[in-house]
This record gives sequence, C-alpha cells and structure tokens, in this order.
Amino acid sequence: MANMASAKKRARQNPKLYARNRWYRGRARTFIKRARALMEAGEKDEAQTMMQMACRALDMAAQKGAIHDNNASRRKSRLMKLFNKSFNEAAVEA
Repeated sequence: MANMASAKKRARQNPKLYARNRWYRGRARTFIKRARALMEAGEKDEAQTMMQMACRALDMAAQKGAIHDNNASRRKSRLMKLFNKSFNEAAVEA
C-alpha cells in the first residue's frame, strides 16, 4: 500500500487512466480487424470506409497517449499497404 500522498494519488489515478487507454486501443483494434475482414471479403467501398475509421481511431489513440505516435503510423501504413495490395492486384488481374 502506498504511504506518501503522491503515491496514493497515483494509485487512485492509475485505474482510470488504464481504462481510458484500453478503450482507445481496443477501439482502434476493432476497426482494424473489421477493415481487414472486409478486405479479405473483397468489399472495396466498405473496406475503405472502415480503413478511414481505423486511421482516425489510431490517430486519436496516439493523440491521447494510449499508443505511441510511431506505433499509430506503422499500423496505418501496414493497413494501407494491405488495402492497396488487395485491390490493386485484383484490378490488374481483371
């Protein structure tokens, strides 16, 4: 148990901060999973909309400090690469 006032306050704050960060990270992960599923299903318009929502959620998580800025950028980059690979190859083959 914390003894100093500052340690007690930090112990009170930690659960709130953890819950808030978890919400932002979980929301971003959910949108990413949905976008990937739509890409695999071949639904371009829905996948693009979901990808935009995922990018917005990642930016928000980075802005709030739930994830690092570079982490958000890396995830967005990988998602965009997958999107382009999924639909540009299909256009070339057709």
